[in-house]
Amino acid sequence: MSLSAIEAVSLDQLPLNDDPINADWIISGDPVARAAQWSASKDGTTTTHVWDCTKGRFRWYFSADEIVQILEGSVTVESAGVEKRTLSVGDAALFRAGSWSEWHVEDYVRKHAILSVPLHPSVSFGVRAVRKLGRMVRR
Repeated sequence: MSLSAIEAVSLDQLPLNDDPINADWIISGDPVARAAQWSASKDGTTTTHVWDCTKGRFRWYFSADEIVQILEGSVTVESAGVEKRTLSVGDAALFRAGSWSEWHVEDYVRKHAILSVPLHPSVSFGVRAVRKLGRMVRR
């Protein structure tokens, strides 16, 4: 598969598809979610998405590290041991892989998300070692 050196989209023009929230995770309301993936890294470990959701309260499990930036609306998020925080247009947040959080969408939220699948610890160690060696060689 050949990947373009540059991929670009207009995030507000990207068509979204139904992306239902797991019914067991919904706490209240009837949130309707939609999403679209618009790019992926060559190795497939990092993907970019646009996601939106209507009013509701639900739990969410992050299987990958996820960096979000709010494009429209707002959401209040909370997690065990973390102070409740409302994210509004322009705000960004990192949700760690393996964590749960509670999302409360009062009206509507649209976010841009960058997901990065964590590497196995042995692979991660190897990557860090190669980077460190590279820095030492450049000195």
